[in-house]
Amino acid sequence: MMKHALIAFAFMAFAAPAQAQCYADYKAKQDNPLRLHYGVAQVPDNACSPGAAAAVLTPRLAAGGWVLLNVVSTFGPESLQSKKASAGGYFLRY
Repeated sequence: MMKHALIAFAFMAFAAPAQAQCYADYKAKQDNPLRLHYGVAQVPDNACSPGAAAAVLTPRLAAGGWVLLNVVSTFGPESLQSKKASAGGYFLRY
């Protein structure tokens, strides 16, 4: 039993660093009155293209009363901090 636990732990330890992280920056709006925002959100690795990220972000934003206008780009963690100031309160909010 201990052997199985060690094998499982070793598998998880090696698998974790291999997991990529994907983020999308997007533009969204609300009407009456018109409000716009730019934001950054984490999306699943299998949605790391603008089209796939849009499919993930549309319901998330709608739950907060926002309409997705477009996904600007998708990117990895290396670009995350450079977008933080521009996203402000919408950095990793949705």
